[in-house]
Amino acid sequence: MTDELTKVAQESARGGFFLVSGTALSTIILAIASILIARFLGPELYGQYTLAFVVPQLLYLFTDLGVTQGITKFTSSLQAKGETDRIPNIIKHGMLLRATIGLIIFAVNYAFAGPIAAYLLQRSDLTIYVQLASISIIFQVIFSTSTSAFVGLDKTEYQAITTNVQAIAKTIVSIALILAGFSITGAILGYTASYIAAAATALPLLWLLTRKNQKPTQNIGIKTNLKNLFSYGTPLYVSVLLAGFLPLLINLVLAFFTTDAAIGNYKAATNFAALLTVIAVPITTILLPAFSKLNSATNQKIREFFKIVLKYTTLIIIPVTFLIIVFSKEIVQIVYGGTYDSAALFLSTYCLVYSLVGVGYLTLPSLYNGLGETKTTMKMSLITFITLIVMAFPMTNAFGIQGIIAAFITASAAGTLYGAQKAKRNLQVEFDIKNTAKIYVIAALSSAAPLLVSNFANLPGIVNLAAGGVLYLLTYITLMPLTKVVTYSELQKTALATQNTPILKQLAKPILNYQKRITQLSTTSKNLPNLKT
Repeated sequence: MTDELTKVAQESARGGFFLVSGTALSTIILAIASILIARFLGPELYGQYTLAFVVPQLLYLFTDLGVTQGITKFTSSLQAKGETDRIPNIIKHGMLLRATIGLIIFAVNYAFAGPIAAYLLQRSDLTIYVQLASISIIFQVIFSTSTSAFVGLDKTEYQAITTNVQAIAKTIVSIALILAGFSITGAILGYTASYIAAAATALPLLWLLTRKNQKPTQNIGIKTNLKNLFSYGTPLYVSVLLAGFLPLLINLVLAFFTTDAAIGNYKAATNFAALLTVIAVPITTILLPAFSKLNSATNQKIREFFKIVLKYTTLIIIPVTFLIIVFSKEIVQIVYGGTYDSAALFLSTYCLVYSLVGVGYLTLPSLYNGLGETKTTMKMSLITFITLIVMAFPMTNAFGIQGIIAAFITASAAGTLYGAQKAKRNLQVEFDIKNTAKIYVIAALSSAAPLLVSNFANLPGIVNLAAGGVLYLLTYITLMPLTKVVTYSELQKTALATQNTPILKQLAKPILNYQKRITQLSTTSKNLPNLKT
């Protein structure tokens, strides 16, 4: 790799580590909070608590307008160009716009909480709860805008800090207020307090990051900055809205053609499959600023970097996908018990959407967004959405839950393949089909030992899952160098990419050294002369 690509790779590895670790920790904390809140409130009150946030969270979608991704993109690219004097104004103007819209949305939600509760939710007694829930919108806006700036500024550790502040505050305040006797009101106030705490943490950190550039030498006003943010972000905003409507469309179709029990099994499956987003979302998030830094680079450098990130994204996501598929039965049994009899099958099928990573399922949107070609991302989302609309009803009518899952995977494939074809044609991006196929093959072969343990060892589910998972990962990291999916040179570059992140370096070092040793032994054995006896 060139010095520029090495630097971008190091920054991406560092940023990705903090995003993945921070997201994973906050997800665990929030999961604990959700379980405890549900247990303390009980099914009926927990249902009311959930309904109170339906409209505020829907309206929150309209506060973005693509501004958050625009802030990430422009702060990253300006920093790469050395034009750091423009960064404070971009962040300030984006924050001001979103805060203004957030205040308007809050005012509308608060003022019309009565009709919303009575007509949309069919529960007029929830008015006060809807009003309380709407307060969180203002602080969510500040929090999300700040975290997008942290990512663009290569300070993802601050994003991890503020995300976990929100998760911890929600858990502590909500549980404390519920136990103090405030019931639903306490849970909602805890939710709102968590975003107040996160925003109060994020703003000082953001000020410290940008204070050295508080006097910009380029007097670019709010009109120009907002124009740039809108022109970049509007197509992305359409993509976000379409992605947000996909679950609503799927739920509508399922309501027409399947039973409540089938929907419950499907929901249980997708809840667990969503854990893959703990890895997937940080990858797509950190790749946006990475490609933004290469926006002015040559096409050759862009192609080379895309090839690297596509390979390593596939190396990470595919084995995790296979692990979930292999152990879907044990996972469902441990998490949900034996009553969800179809969830394991649905989980196995649903995870197949991640088999598209080898053709750019997670990386292509970041490529286009980083290069400023957000209209292509929008077209990919449109193709996915339209394909799902066309296929959803007949497929679900014919095959039930498996039909809607198949329609979703097909729609995702259609959007991804459009993006891949355009990348090949316009950017001359190359997809290493041979090496990618090797990754899929060794991921499948690594399943052999865990399957044997699962079928013949007769171990308790959680022991089977732990033992099988260790066996799978050990087999996978051994086969990678043996099959030359990764070379000695690539292992050295990977080690170099982790140098700027001490924790990541220490975690990766034993694995990389193990794989280097296998590569050396494999090369030495091939170079030995044939001995005749």
